[in-house]
Amino acid sequence: MAVVSEPTVDVLVADDDAVVRFGLTMMLRGAPDLRVVAEAGDGAEALVLAERHAPDVVLMDIRMPGMDGLTATETLRRRPQAPQVVVLTTFDADEHVLRALRAGAAGFLLKDTPPEELVLAVRHAAQGRPVLSPEVTRRLIDRVTGPGKETGREAARRRLGLLAAREHTIALELGAGRSNAEIAARHHLSVATIKTHVSAILTKLDLNNRVQVALLVHDADLDPPG
Repeated sequence: MAVVSEPTVDVLVADDDAVVRFGLTMMLRGAPDLRVVAEAGDGAEALVLAERHAPDVVLMDIRMPGMDGLTATETLRRRPQAPQVVVLTTFDADEHVLRALRAGAAGFLLKDTPPEELVLAVRHAAQGRPVLSPEVTRRLIDRVTGPGKETGREAARRRLGLLAAREHTIALELGAGRSNAEIAARHHLSVATIKTHVSAILTKLDLNNRVQVALLVHDADLDPPG
């Protein structure tokens, strides 16, 4: 019987520090299903190499000379067939990280993330899964926005008001960090039905991943379903 191999995840590593790039590349090359297709030293080079190599995932440093990682992330995520972007930072609460998440990044990693966690995060990003825990998301938002977080509350609530009642409920569940399977069990629905609702939510809100929905729910300051 023929052995079916796992699909390879192509990765682009963007960081202005050559030592960091080398270390990340070595860690990723230790996984048989991951392949580093290019390395970039700044955001502009990352855009060119992403166009050339069509990676599945980009590991993007936020602070780089010239075009920074935030601008590159925003540009990449607007492209058709955009790669998933995981931003790299030395801090777990950074206003630039929050902006990258709002732009559509799948999540963020600290630069000292252990190799096994890095590999798992890249796999999750390639599958369209968020690369951060609900707790980290909440801490990030709380620490970055602080007392002024109510500024956009009404705007966020108006956007969520575009959703049908069931979609609104599921959006709140996404804000609580629950998976499709958990939401399905809580509401006695199939996982396929939840996936359909999530797709509708993303379309109506003009968002491209679950992290953005969670951020919008937090902006709206709405409690998750009990």
